[in-house]
Amino acid sequence: MPIHSRWTVPIPEVSLQTWLFGSSNEPLSDQKIFLDADNPKTNYLTLSGYRLMSKRIALGLQRAGLQRGDRVLVFSGNNIYYPNIFMGIIMAGGIFTGAGPAATSAELARQLQDSGARFLIAATDNIAVALEAASRAGLPKDHIYAFDGLLERASPGDLVGVKYWTDILANAAEAEKFAWVEPEDPRSTTCCLNYSSGTTGAPKGVKITHYSYVANGQVIVHIAHLDPNWNAELKSKSNICCMPMYHAAGQTFFIVNQSKLQVPTYVMPAYSFEKLLRHIHEFRITCLLAAPPVLLKLAKSPLTEKHDLKSLDQVVCGTAPLAPDVAETVDRKLWPNGGKSFVRQGWGMTEFTCNGTLWASGDDEKSTSIGELVPNASLKIMDVEGTGQEITTPHTSGELWIAGPAMMKGYWRNPTATQEIIVEENGVRWLKTGDIVYVDRAEPGAKIFITDRIKELIKVRGFQVSPAELEATLLTHQSVVDAGVVGVVVDGNKVPRAYIVKRPDSDVTANDIANWIKGQVANYKWLKGGVVFVESIPRNPTGKILRRILRERAKREVGDLKGKLA
Repeated sequence: MPIHSRWTVPIPEVSLQTWLFGSSNEPLSDQKIFLDADNPKTNYLTLSGYRLMSKRIALGLQRAGLQRGDRVLVFSGNNIYYPNIFMGIIMAGGIFTGAGPAATSAELARQLQDSGARFLIAATDNIAVALEAASRAGLPKDHIYAFDGLLERASPGDLVGVKYWTDILANAAEAEKFAWVEPEDPRSTTCCLNYSSGTTGAPKGVKITHYSYVANGQVIVHIAHLDPNWNAELKSKSNICCMPMYHAAGQTFFIVNQSKLQVPTYVMPAYSFEKLLRHIHEFRITCLLAAPPVLLKLAKSPLTEKHDLKSLDQVVCGTAPLAPDVAETVDRKLWPNGGKSFVRQGWGMTEFTCNGTLWASGDDEKSTSIGELVPNASLKIMDVEGTGQEITTPHTSGELWIAGPAMMKGYWRNPTATQEIIVEENGVRWLKTGDIVYVDRAEPGAKIFITDRIKELIKVRGFQVSPAELEATLLTHQSVVDAGVVGVVVDGNKVPRAYIVKRPDSDVTANDIANWIKGQVANYKWLKGGVVFVESIPRNPTGKILRRILRERAKREVGDLKGKLA
């Protein structure tokens, strides 16, 4: 039987902008919401300023020709005006879609073509890439705007002939009177296309409706307000944003949910670990949401001890599994006397808008769990061998299927991929997550433990080997800074191969690592595919290991199954 959340929360059927701001003209707080971490005293936005600037962009986009349902692609890193671009697109009746600033022209062109974007707002530094991509996709140059988060151009120059983002802005007086576009049906109207690979394959546009986005935010706000100390401590709360806002995790957490809670966010325009530590100390940051690479640096970098991080009372790791040893080390460094808090792991999917699990206030259990189900959600655990059998026994692993109002509408113009990941049973739409999990008990409030991804498992002589488990084990070695594991074929058999970043001062050898692991895991998990030292492990901006890159490298170095059978 499915396990249900222990909370049920009503979801307002309104637009995302109405949920966040109330209305287009009612009085709003002058609480600072977004502050430039590099220049917070003069470069910031209040909640009322957030709404007004977003309305200026919305009105300007309409005048530039944006129609209901048109897609606008934002190709940029973070700055304090990124949330305005996001919300302005939606207020205008458009659909936001974002791409990371590291995208190549080919990748950007594919997203432009797939989404059918009518406008492109691109970081000033990436204009050349944007122009090349737009040319491939057939997007007119006069629909491209350069964006750097400055209200005035940093330098004259015509930016290769494209318009500057402030050319969109309507004046403030007109924007004050502007009433944003309300969707006819929040349940069916898409506001976001966040691209995701899902459980397999190429990136696909994930259609998130206004209702699903509001459902995601409403449950986070509800859980925050369950904390009896929330209102008393609100004035001292603050966030630091080092996660990309184009991604579902950074987008939902900072652009929407924390703004709704009126918690200030210091926005880092560019990530730097040393700057992150300095900002936490200087601004007395209380909450850090970060990907595993940041937590790994907190655990292993000598810089951590050189900064005062005692203000932190909430550290949440998301987007990819965190090794237990890393979490334990960060706990000891941040809270050496114990008792204050623990590093918590969360879980979510772009296809579920974002949050699928959370930790409730007062839950002081120290655990490697990803928490429990968000309000209104249900889960079931299915046999990974595809038998269609549901697993109902605690501590028995299977694929996580999740249901709830925050689920995506489907993949953009890809019904086949939608049917592969969504299963409807008795009127309930279940999302097949591809994550392997188990629960500690089969009842509401159950803690969920994630072990790996189905598509990343390595089959060794019939045994399933988890790369994440091996990586977590390798990170306990004092000479290992980071690790990535993939499967390779040696003598016709699939075996694990590890890519290791070692400490600069270490003289450990590949043989040392290979022999050491033998004392830590069963023999079918031994690194018989070899150990290779590398400068870094390839990861995406949210911290997930890019195993495809490691697999391609391993294929060049070792070969693969097809090669052996040819």
